[in-house]
Amino acid sequence: MRMSIYFSNFAADSLNINRSMAMKRIGFIAVLACLCLGTAWADDVNKPAYQLADNTFFDPTRKEQKEEPYAFRVDYRLEAGYAQHWQRPRAISYPEMYLHGVRVGATFSFVLPLHFDLQTGLYYTLVYGRNDQHWRSVDAPSVQTEYITHRVLEHNLTVPLRVYYTIPLWKELNLFFYTGPQLHIGLAQNDYLQTRLSAGAQAWLETQGVPTEPYDRMADELVRANIQWGLGGGLEWAQYRLQAGYDFGLNNLVRHPQIRGQYMSEWGWFVSFSYRF
Repeated sequence: MRMSIYFSNFAADSLNINRSMAMKRIGFIAVLACLCLGTAWADDVNKPAYQLADNTFFDPTRKEQKEEPYAFRVDYRLEAGYAQHWQRPRAISYPEMYLHGVRVGATFSFVLPLHFDLQTGLYYTLVYGRNDQHWRSVDAPSVQTEYITHRVLEHNLTVPLRVYYTIPLWKELNLFFYTGPQLHIGLAQNDYLQTRLSAGAQAWLETQGVPTEPYDRMADELVRANIQWGLGGGLEWAQYRLQAGYDFGLNNLVRHPQIRGQYMSEWGWFVSFSYRF
């Protein structure tokens, strides 16, 4: 009887010990699982969200685009260079002539957005040309040896109104183009005539209204306002510019045509150097 009670008590104690150890194991496993979950969560929070990154960040071909803030300003320049004018006549009394000289002036440009500029200013041009205008002899009609030598000295003022577009190339090196009208104002166009005419040819030319003595063409013969349209471009480095352009004459400069269809326009081109200050 005592033995059965002993074994019964021993079995109960063993069962209690096993339960206690099982509970401890379960608690240990639960604590370990919580630690693992906490570590994994902390790791996950500290990781960068690569899936949200900009895909172009790792693109080796991508170029950084620098935003250039626009600021309105006015640029002032001094300019000097070579000019050539071309007088293009139709009909008699004006010979075709090229005049060569210099032009100097000052301009100011309004800097606009998107690399555009609006430029105006004032130029002074001094050009000189020489040409022989041949006439058939009245005394000997088959011989064309008589002529008038025209030596023309021309003074002009020019007011341009041009739109410039600039293309940045490298550092401070820029390429630019321009177009726009300009008003060419004739101050004087002195024709220092020298005649090689017979008496009969000279008398006939005078009856036709062709001058045979030195005179200023602008006094009564030619229109002072020469409206032109220009195209050109050049290179700019820092405050220096090298540019060239061509100007097309748009109107007839003959004030009082002596015959039907008498016409003369004046075109020209130039190359110049300017400095921004």
